[in-house]
Amino acid sequence: MRSCPRAAESELEVELAKRRSELAFTVRGRVVQFEERILQRHRKIRIGLARYILGSRPLLLITAPVIYAPLLAFVLLDGLVTIYQAVCFPIYGIARVRRHDYLIFDRYQLAYLNAVERLNCLYCSYANGLLAYVREIASRTEQYWCPIKHARRVIAAHERYARFVDYGDAENYHSELAQLRQELQEQRSPCERRP
Repeated sequence: MRSCPRAAESELEVELAKRRSELAFTVRGRVVQFEERILQRHRKIRIGLARYILGSRPLLLITAPVIYAPLLAFVLLDGLVTIYQAVCFPIYGIARVRRHDYLIFDRYQLAYLNAVERLNCLYCSYANGLLAYVREIASRTEQYWCPIKHARRVIAAHERYARFVDYGDAENYHSELAQLRQELQEQRSPCERRP
């Protein structure tokens, strides 16, 4: 049976909306706004930069350059994948992935984070958002060129994978391939696929 993770995500969004009202913040576009009483409480909770650094274990400080080492690779990957989809997706008829849907930078607005924590959050947001963006581009590419499930179990398969043609299903491969390619042109979610 093919499943759709979007239904679970919709339920999660409803729960998050309830939680937002409890935490007294609203989101308008890309700006998060807290009630003033909450902002004041957040500022009081913030750990000062000196106390944060001096209170850290030495090994944590030593590993910081290792954590940030992949940044150059991430930036290069970001540029190459963006160019790839800009050149190839129009030729293949695949709807482009909107980068800004994946790269979300809002944690810097949290008043309870100090400068180092905000920098760390920016880096994590960029790295994880970029990898999700790249994964979506790769999944659309896979759906176009080789939408066949593997014979072995795939750990953490992307959301499109469940809709791929079963391994060894030679009879249905070409008709399914045409339908999967059509979905990419129509910008439909893999969960909206016709039976």
